[in-house]
Amino acid sequence: MIFGIGNDIVEVERIEKSLTKYGQRFLDRVFTKEEVEYCQKFNGTENLHYAARFAAKEAFSKAVGTGFAKGFKLNEFGIVNEKSGEPVAILTGDLLKKYGKYNIFVTLSHSDDYAIANVLLEG
Repeated sequence: MIFGIGNDIVEVERIEKSLTKYGQRFLDRVFTKEEVEYCQKFNGTENLHYAARFAAKEAFSKAVGTGFAKGFKLNEFGIVNEKSGEPVAILTGDLLKKYGKYNIFVTLSHSDDYAIANVLLEG
């Protein structure tokens, strides 16, 4: 049974501005270590990958119905990629305790200007 569905679109420029303004503090607060390592591999286009992962965090918050305002820690939700390239959601901390029982399906896509993500929770 479907528990929740969420989607989000992010302007890549918004992420670029946050990185410029807040730097490492933004990365530490928003992304997992694995996400940062993955995105940094794409020298020159890393912001596209950060934006897609940020969109996934927003989409997840919509799928579970909490938004970011209700104790949702952004870096407790992360995306890793299988060898096939498939994005896989990884939960830690309180999010794992609350939502770890669900199957989570994620899609990511981006262009030069926008990144989009869809998240579906089933269980």
